[in-house]
Amino acid sequence: MNQEAQPEGGAPGEPGRSARPLDEVDRRILEALVHDGRLSIRALAERVHVSRTNAYARVERLLREGVITGFRAQVAPESAGLGTSAYIALKIEQNTWREVSAELARVRYIEHAALLGGDHDVLALVRAPDNAALRDVVLGQVQSIAGVLSTRTWLVFEEFDGTQNPWL
Repeated sequence: MNQEAQPEGGAPGEPGRSARPLDEVDRRILEALVHDGRLSIRALAERVHVSRTNAYARVERLLREGVITGFRAQVAPESAGLGTSAYIALKIEQNTWREVSAELARVRYIEHAALLGGDHDVLALVRAPDNAALRDVVLGQVQSIAGVLSTRTWLVFEEFDGTQNPWL
C-alpha cells in the first residue's frame, strides 16, 4: 500500500477506523512540532533529516488525515492568572452525556472534559483564578446542570508533563 492509499472500508480518522501506523519520520515530525509548533518547514526538514519537499508533503498529509489537528500556543495557567486547578469527577444520569457535555462546554474555566468508563462518568479539568471561582464552577454551575447526579473534586497541587511522547 502506498502513502496515499486508504484501507478498505473507510478513510483514516473516520469513526471506528484506525489510521495507518506512523513511520519513524512521521513520529520525528510530530515530536518536533509538539516541541515547537512554530518551526518553519525548512527548520523542520533539517531537524528530522528530510528534504523540504518531503517535510511539507508529510505535514500536509498528517493534517489532511487528522493526525495533526491544529497548532496552538501552550499557556502557563498560573502565569495567565489561573492559579487554582482541580479535577472534577461527575456522575450523571444514564443517556445524558450529550446534554451534559454541551452544558459543560459553556462553563468558563473548564479546560477539558472526558467521558469515562468506571466509577465516574465524566472527568473535567478546571483552571480558575482562585478557590472562590472554583467553588462557583463546581457548586454554582456544574452541579446545577440537568443530568448531573453528583460531583467529586480533587485539587491539583503541582503538575508536570510526561517525559515521553506516546507516539515515539
